[in-house]
Amino acid sequence: QVQLVESGGGLVQPGGSLRLSCTASGSIFGIYRYAMGWYRQAPGKQRELVAAITSGFSTNYADSVKGRFTISRDNAKNTVYLQMNSLKPEDTAVYYCNAHYGPSSSTYWGQGTQVTVSS
Repeated sequence: QVQLVESGGGLVQPGGSLRLSCTASGSIFGIYRYAMGWYRQAPGKQRELVAAITSGFSTNYADSVKGRFTISRDNAKNTVYLQMNSLKPEDTAVYYCNAHYGPSSSTYWGQGTQVTVSS
């Protein structure tokens, strides 16, 4: 069993910042082998990729968050982060952490953390 636990969500005003964390535990044997990603799902919309980081530390971002969000990972802590700056109301969503191991096509999801951007 693998567990991903997100934290750091909350209510923030437009223009503010939040940092999300996702810590893995269980039979993951270290996240260093996994591609890690952050997804989000707003009410009535499909879940979408926000940012991802490979085991080799390559990153990619959705166009809507480029220049505002930064994904990073600390393999020693089995943790991936999403630094979110210049937040907009349209960033409001439940944010989910994802871990994917290519050779076995294993994929794990966290339970999600709510981010609300509102004045």
